[in-house]
Amino acid sequence: MTTLPPLAQVADLEAAMQRTIDPMQGALAIRRASARVRRYTRQTITFVSQETIILPGGDRVLRLPDRPLIVDANNPLTVVELADLGGVQITCIEGRDYLRLGDELTRGYPWYAPGRLMGWPRRNLGVWAPRVQITNSHGYQDVPDDIEDVVLDLATMNLTNPQGLRQEVIDDYSRTFASETIGGAVLTDAHKEALAPYRVELTSVRPS
Repeated sequence: MTTLPPLAQVADLEAAMQRTIDPMQGALAIRRASARVRRYTRQTITFVSQETIILPGGDRVLRLPDRPLIVDANNPLTVVELADLGGVQITCIEGRDYLRLGDELTRGYPWYAPGRLMGWPRRNLGVWAPRVQITNSHGYQDVPDDIEDVVLDLATMNLTNPQGLRQEVIDDYSRTFASETIGGAVLTDAHKEALAPYRVELTSVRPS
């Protein structure tokens, strides 16, 4: 399994906390915070080049799971309708077979005549095949500031209270920790609001 890069750096965490921290502890806190943000948003976030996945079709609109979609000369988008039972696979062309708007691919009427040899008998015009293979690039070259802010905030919580204490008492000194720092930092309502624009609905995706 490929290890995803962190969504912030230890130097950023030191700047946010305004103190020097142990590099290994800082890296661990950031890695855990990054994992929480990715799990909530259901997004890779960082840039991924030419990933191949298989999506369920059957509708007119096909929504790609990761944002933003990057399409340029160095990052082509390849869309192939897969056939079952020895049928013919069809490579779809943008502007001819489908239209692209953001992360949505809308199927147009096919230029070929649908038939049983394609592997999906009685296929409706203007509807994606049951399975569609996508090769695409997606994500951000630079992590958006609001995502990085949430990661740094979560990492700071973990480092502030690494042992998950509710209250610490030393002689006459007493310190009470915020509830969200107990047992590992979790996303607050404010964090979720900040991440809302990046969160996507669940989509069934199978790696190719």
